[in-house]
Amino acid sequence: MIVLSIAGSDPSAGAGIQSDLKTFATLGVHGLTVISAITSQNTSKFSKVQEISPNMIQSQLESVLSDFNIDVIKIGMVYKSSTIKAIYSELKNTKISIVLDPVFESTTGGVLLQNEAFPLFKKLLVPLSFVITPNVPEAERLADMKIRTPKDVRIAASKIHQMGAENVVIKGGHLDGKNVTDYVLEKTKFYSFSGKRINRTTHGGGCNFSASLAASLAKGHSLKNAVKLAKEFSFKSIVNSQKIGKGIFVTKPINGDEIEKELSDAICKFTNLKNISKYIPEVQTNFVFSRKNPKSLNDILGVSGRIVKVENSIVVAGSLKYGGSRHVGSAVLEMAKKFPAIRSGINIKYDKEFIKKAISKKLSVSHYERKTESSKTRIKEGNTISWGIKNAIKSSKPVDLIFHKGDLGKEPMIIIFGTTPNVVLGKLAKIIS
Repeated sequence: MIVLSIAGSDPSAGAGIQSDLKTFATLGVHGLTVISAITSQNTSKFSKVQEISPNMIQSQLESVLSDFNIDVIKIGMVYKSSTIKAIYSELKNTKISIVLDPVFESTTGGVLLQNEAFPLFKKLLVPLSFVITPNVPEAERLADMKIRTPKDVRIAASKIHQMGAENVVIKGGHLDGKNVTDYVLEKTKFYSFSGKRINRTTHGGGCNFSASLAASLAKGHSLKNAVKLAKEFSFKSIVNSQKIGKGIFVTKPINGDEIEKELSDAICKFTNLKNISKYIPEVQTNFVFSRKNPKSLNDILGVSGRIVKVENSIVVAGSLKYGGSRHVGSAVLEMAKKFPAIRSGINIKYDKEFIKKAISKKLSVSHYERKTESSKTRIKEGNTISWGIKNAIKSSKPVDLIFHKGDLGKEPMIIIFGTTPNVVLGKLAKIIS
């Protein structure tokens, strides 16, 4: 995954290009940069801005656009009308999703967008955006209104949407309340995410949010999931912020849950596999990854909904959550009890030809018959999977695939197991190649 950041340079590395690169690296995407301006600032004050010539901005854009398959573009500080025109001239026909972060002032008081450039910002850049991420003061300026209530937020979001932004996220940190609520207008659907408020002035939180959002979109997450992940990421970066200079705290992007990161990346790869939709069963799919030595389903991360087929495409309907998958989670839990190294699994549609191919590729296969399950086991919800896996792993070595041919009202199924999500994907790709 590759994300391009078009933004200003901040020598304190609290915001701008430097902050974006730290976020991209933390989240495991490759970051490219086009520098739009050079600032002189630190944690106490904002001193100067030196614009980059329009020709140089265009040259930077031409260089990266001609060489890389960019997944998402993030636009931050643009500063001047000539900068906006240069960016627009290169991106006006692009099909790459653009995250527009309308930074007008720095936390330390510097002007990041000249007043005379504001009308052009609205006219040219807002309509290019897949999603725009203003905070409340920025949204007030864009929508030309005061925002005090959730109803005001809805009105402002609608106004910004009417300017051409496909989706709008208004960050609610400047609104009163014990919690911070971020509001999303996704085309015509309005929803919100709330979280704890941290009473600390920091440098870089907005950049962390928009850069994280761009990274998650690049990985294939839906906008809703990407906003949720961005909110969680920016919250953690503020919690872990440090007073490394003489002024305000600087946010610190930190590595999140490595299990979540690896599973999230694997799910993205899975959804992009060619013709993968034909392997999704009627009950849909889940993909899980366990902590080491799991004791219960609460140690196993999975999709709280399912990975579902929508016509010929795949959509992740839900977010990653420990305990989010009962059935595939139970299968991995049972497998891990006997073979602790096996911590991941995915269910796919049963197909006898798939089984034959797996065997031909030298993968080990086992099965169980649901018809032989006792009535006592059937009574308790969730027992069937554990019973079935126990019956299928009586040998001294772990198997790669376990299947059953179904029963009355129960769809036949295949589960692929592995030490990690990427190993599971490797086995799947080996079979379907």
